[in-house]
Amino acid sequence: MNRFNISKRTTGSRKQRGQGMTEYIIIVALIAIAAIGVYSAFGRTVQAQVSAVANGLAGQGGQANAQIQQAAQRAQRATQDANTTLGLNNYTANDQAQ
Repeated sequence: MNRFNISKRTTGSRKQRGQGMTEYIIIVALIAIAAIGVYSAFGRTVQAQVSAVANGLAGQGGQANAQIQQAAQRAQRATQDANTTLGLNNYTANDQAQ
């Protein structure tokens, strides 16, 4: 009779492990979706800022200043895009603007 009770406990723990793994996969998927969204919104801005820093460290100050201004413009554009309300009524207008 003890063997029967032990086998029931084993199958219950397998279900719990599977549930934990499913929750983990869902959390990882949500983090990946959020990272893709952040990168699509601010990717070019971050790229321009890193490029400006690299050129500044390399001693190319004039080019670095131009890239810093470009990064500021892209950051402003990203802020405008983030504040734009999207819906089905204005989707095509916003899609063409980008």
